[in-house]
Amino acid sequence: MTKLIVSDVTLSFGGLNALSSVDLVIQPGLITSVIGPNGAGKTSLLNCISGFYHPTMGTITYGNHNLTKSSPHQVSNLGIARAFQNLELFSGMSVLDNLLLARHNNLKYSFLSALIYYGKASQIEAENRAYVEEIIDFMELEPYRHKTVGSLSYGVQKRVEVARALTMSPKLLLLDEPMAGMNIEEKEDVVRFIVDIQQERGITVVLIEHDLGVVMDISNQIYVLDFGELIGSGTPEEVAANPKVIEAYIGEE
Repeated sequence: MTKLIVSDVTLSFGGLNALSSVDLVIQPGLITSVIGPNGAGKTSLLNCISGFYHPTMGTITYGNHNLTKSSPHQVSNLGIARAFQNLELFSGMSVLDNLLLARHNNLKYSFLSALIYYGKASQIEAENRAYVEEIIDFMELEPYRHKTVGSLSYGVQKRVEVARALTMSPKLLLLDEPMAGMNIEEKEDVVRFIVDIQQERGITVVLIEHDLGVVMDISNQIYVLDFGELIGSGTPEEVAANPKVIEAYIGEE
């Protein structure tokens, strides 16, 4: 079980700091939420962790690996997967094909084996197909498996986005507002999936979410950002009683 440690991370764009000296520790096996008002730097933090941005200062480590200057591909190979706030799916392809495509890192065989599709190549393809089928079953996507993603409702597409990240066999899963734009019933489904991902599959979850009711219900640990600065952290009870957090969300009296 591996910790993710963000240490004194600053991210600057020109003269603007999207993140300022942020420190946090993601404990393995838990659900950790990062919350804050719009523009607080939450997605920028995930972009730094997943390699899309590189911090101006500070370090990000995952176990013995320094992620500070790593590429998204290198981060993914360490077992860190991400579901995006804006859907990163191929809308003209089926759900099944989207999930199979996400397993491309696991297709490790020679060109010759692939050409004749015999032996190791066929075995690996079968194993990957079986894993994708398991994820489809886990995320309750059976009715949509052969439907094009673009024809599905927004709520189902968001579920496919989470499933796409799961097919990468992550140890750490980054979820950027997986419930955004959903109705109450769809939110309840996604909450159930997130809890199952942690409890049944043993995956560490980092969640960005604006619904504070959801965050307080399912989080083990919460970090609060405001204008790129960390203003509070702790258990849901500790964060709910933090005066700085209350001020950031509802303002001063």
